[in-house]
Amino acid sequence: MVHVFHYHGHHYLYDTGSGALHECDEKTARHLAGEPVEWTDEELKAALADIEGLKDAGLLYKEEVAAAPVKSHEVKALCLHICHDCNLRCKYCFADEGAYHAAREMMSLETAKKAIDFLIQNSGKRKVLEADFFGGEPLMNLDVIKATVAYAKEEAAKRGKRFLFTTTTNGLLLDDDAIEFLNAEMENVVLSLDGRKEVHDAVRKTINGKGSFDAVIDKIKKFVRVRGDKHYYVRGTFTAKNLDFSKDVLFLADQGFASLSVEPVVTDIPGLQIREEHLPIIEREYEKLCDEYIRREAEGKGFSFFHFHIDLEGGPCLQKRVSACGAGNEYFSVVPNGDIYPCHQFAGEAKWKMGSVYEGKLDEKLRDLFATSCLFTRERCGDCFAKFICSGGCNANNYHYNGDINKPYELTCAMMKKRIECAMHVLAERKSREN
Repeated sequence: MVHVFHYHGHHYLYDTGSGALHECDEKTARHLAGEPVEWTDEELKAALADIEGLKDAGLLYKEEVAAAPVKSHEVKALCLHICHDCNLRCKYCFADEGAYHAAREMMSLETAKKAIDFLIQNSGKRKVLEADFFGGEPLMNLDVIKATVAYAKEEAAKRGKRFLFTTTTNGLLLDDDAIEFLNAEMENVVLSLDGRKEVHDAVRKTINGKGSFDAVIDKIKKFVRVRGDKHYYVRGTFTAKNLDFSKDVLFLADQGFASLSVEPVVTDIPGLQIREEHLPIIEREYEKLCDEYIRREAEGKGFSFFHFHIDLEGGPCLQKRVSACGAGNEYFSVVPNGDIYPCHQFAGEAKWKMGSVYEGKLDEKLRDLFATSCLFTRERCGDCFAKFICSGGCNANNYHYNGDINKPYELTCAMMKKRIECAMHVLAERKSREN
């Protein structure tokens, strides 16, 4: 499949079979898009020669190769819901402001150790394992995180394995002790900040109803300063209230945050929900951001924006791209009582309970459902140019909005396609500068 698209006077061809991106003239782009074109004989001959040359090189109209999804019996990662409580009450929180529609509670050290044991025992020959401390607000249970990290490192070492740890935090509890520990032990840290003060404070409120921006901004800045060159990213959410979200991304970049992600909200809350009529505005915002992103990068003032990073030459193998995130197959979440779910967005939903770390086994029927779900079980993905990059969307979003993990949520698909086209333009401009 060849996807033809245009960006501010640039004309691109993306070949899904080879993963190759080409820039061409307008007439060639229109011709490959099936539009009528008035050629001179010389123009047509030259264009057809170029097209045949790319086809012969396997860079255009290359046949897509089918690949079986990853169906692993090895567990590689767990998301530990170390805290089902939060010191914020964010309006759009998918996790019911940290409580997951249940009692507010902390994971005990005993349960955390059981989860680590479960992961190690079910990891097979894997040498590198991952544990993500999630909430709610994980730092409300920092002592258990510390003890769990120490236990995991000790137990893994006995078996010739090692752990990579990640924590997500809203920043309210980032004191010197927390900063020192996270910088010493975490492979990655995700810091929640939505952008401009008025945007952040409109939805990310404290328990007493006040905006939290002033309470977290300096702490997050200090953390990033101390973090140095270790992995982190500042993650925001945009809603229908700030469809001009490019300003929030650039605001965060101007605060000195070099690694950013600002995601569209997934909610049905009136006033916050992103709807189909918002898409033209959102697409223009991605273009505004893309143009400024390229300008800053060219001037040596660039930053990293998650959605503008794609690797068309390397990246995950085809089998991984067909299988997506591995939730429910290689990756699971564990809630405070030890119950296991496919991922954090399914947590607490009885239908999707897959077992318990205290029992030490999984519901193999549910696991097989996730293991076999892939691009090729998602019929709507078949003729989509983005399929080998987005991998068919989020299982949880698909289920919560369409009732089926194999039915992609169209609204997120539309935004994903636009981001990918922008990312391809970024890649092309970068290559142009390098040459």
